[in-house]
Amino acid sequence: MVLLSPSVEALRGLLRVCETFAETHGLSYNTKKSEVMVFNVGRKTTDCPQHIATLRGIPLKRVTQFKYLGHIVTEDLSDNLDMERERRALAVRCGVVALRFAKCNAEVKVTLFRAFCQTFYTCSLWVNYTARAAGALRVQYNNAFRALMGLPRFCSASGMFANANVDDYYAIIRKRTASLMRRVRCSPNGVMNIIANKLESPIWVHWYELHVSNNVGLEK
Repeated sequence: MVLLSPSVEALRGLLRVCETFAETHGLSYNTKKSEVMVFNVGRKTTDCPQHIATLRGIPLKRVTQFKYLGHIVTEDLSDNLDMERERRALAVRCGVVALRFAKCNAEVKVTLFRAFCQTFYTCSLWVNYTARAAGALRVQYNNAFRALMGLPRFCSASGMFANANVDDYYAIIRKRTASLMRRVRCSPNGVMNIIANKLESPIWVHWYELHVSNNVGLEK
């Protein structure tokens, strides 16, 4: 469970509600697994005491990052760590596929690559990251396909994906982001509607850059 609050005092109020509910229903929160994180405002570091909230009278540990549903969230809202998480996971998956199915034909390998190497979990949420983090993931993806198909290390990435009729890194990111935007705009939820109609929101700006701007980058 995650509690989001615009202020420390409001967060403490939410925690009191949780404590009351737990006592009423005979439940108990695990304070060892409960953490608190303060998001920075813009480029400014929020000045807060180390222990800003308690649960069952025990101060909650303050952290700078945590993993929620597999996605790494940081206090500066940067997606670099989450992209690195996906890069490492991609390297493991691709290595296993390339090793176990080395003797399969090209059609089978392409099918396996689509199934195991194109997930890019939560990539539609990436809006704040450096070119270095994105480049590392893209290069990992390209090299994984080369290794699986037995292609030369420095062959053209765009060419090999076109020949195999496989989406490249940019196509996957665009499709995942477009899918998220479609679902957000079609949602009956009021909060989702606010996000969908706020053109200056980070996700809209990112979607525009992916689909309209000529922000392709260099092939490696």
